[in-house]
Amino acid sequence: MPEHSHDPQSIAARIGSPPGRGVLRDLVYGGIDGSVTTFAIVAGVAGAGLSPFIIVALGLANVLADGFSMAAGNYSGTKAELDNIRRLRQVEDRHITRYPEGERQEVREILTLKGLTGDVLEDATRAITADRDRWIDLMMEGEYGMGGVDPHPLRAALATFAAFLVAGMIPLLPFLLGLPGAFALSAWMTGAVFFAIGAMKSVWSLAPWWRSGLETLAIGGAAAAMAYGVGTLFHG
Repeated sequence: MPEHSHDPQSIAARIGSPPGRGVLRDLVYGGIDGSVTTFAIVAGVAGAGLSPFIIVALGLANVLADGFSMAAGNYSGTKAELDNIRRLRQVEDRHITRYPEGERQEVREILTLKGLTGDVLEDATRAITADRDRWIDLMMEGEYGMGGVDPHPLRAALATFAAFLVAGMIPLLPFLLGLPGAFALSAWMTGAVFFAIGAMKSVWSLAPWWRSGLETLAIGGAAAAMAYGVGTLFHG
């Protein structure tokens, strides 16, 4: 089955309202970092031989503080990206007013790179430059490599924080519930989360699910191993 419909109505709706980048990057970023940093704390404290209470206290502090910090950082970064897009649109609007012929030549160059030539190129240039907003949209894409859908800072921040919170709580569950062999259970559960995040990520990539899962597991496992190794240096 095709990934989407190709009837005229569906095409018009899809092309007219592109979804943008969505929150996939933010979810994966928050989920992986939440698992890695929280289990790194668990592994480091366990390696130092400290009590489960300290593990829970430090782990919860990390989930809330680091998760909020990441969300705030993602919000600020995405907002800066949005502000830059708005600034560049103003630059292009000013250039169109001051240097219209130069900007038309830039449109011709962009369309030439898309394969247009001759009368078709000139007709397309005239059609696009007749509408100022479309003119600026083309310049944003062709000159700066920016898509037509603006990022959403708050949505990116909330997705990052939610993913960090959910994934970051997994390593702490055995300690919160007072289960025997809590560290071993935490390690297995966190490894499963690493693998699951990587496997789900493969839905949007060309990599096989098992390879993507193992790659993410290796990244998280390396971070945890380093933290545990450092913790053992302070044991007893």
